[in-house]
Amino acid sequence: MSKPVLYYAKLSPPARAVLLTAKAIDLELELKPINLMKGEHLTPEFIKINPQHTIPTLVDGDAVVYDSHAICAYLVEKYANDDQLYPKDLVKRALVDARLHFDSGHLFARLRFLYEPILYYGSTDCSMDKIAYIQKCYEIMEQFLKNEPYLCGDVMTIGDFCCLATVTSVNEVAPIDEFKFPNVLAWLTRMAELPYYIETNEEGAQELKNLFKEKLAENRGAK
Repeated sequence: MSKPVLYYAKLSPPARAVLLTAKAIDLELELKPINLMKGEHLTPEFIKINPQHTIPTLVDGDAVVYDSHAICAYLVEKYANDDQLYPKDLVKRALVDARLHFDSGHLFARLRFLYEPILYYGSTDCSMDKIAYIQKCYEIMEQFLKNEPYLCGDVMTIGDFCCLATVTSVNEVAPIDEFKFPNVLAWLTRMAELPYYIETNEEGAQELKNLFKEKLAENRGAK
């Protein structure tokens, strides 16, 4: 059986969430890099695969799945040996879904609000209100983690992977105060102990943060 194909970019937090999930379930993917900065996701060939032209995109036989949260759930449902990462129990699954929506609707949305104008449109706006807007998500996460080691309780789920990939992509620009958010920092430390963490997430997260700082300096120099 052929391996599922993942169109991805190391820079992309959503793509890294999928890589984390695949490693956690010991699934080998065929990786096809897409250069977002060169607009390779906007080619007619790629849009034919994914009309939303978003990264990551999974092709698994005749199935095409896009949106990282949907891909993570799909991979666990189809390929994992158990349902720990995405429980079949309705109540437990609803909690994981809530964390996935928290990432897509709040955490990652606020990262994009800050990053995309600078990376793609020459903006110089890295204002404190945008940074504070991201840090408000840390306040919510601090409560999620108040009495639990992971975002959905005592076991790690795909909700952790998706939020992890986003937070580690923005935590230098929007710092995590150790006194205000000790639970968030402890969670990050816990997740960083995964044996596949550096390969699947840390390298790409640092690459994105470096690119953001370079583009911001470049844009400010051009003004």
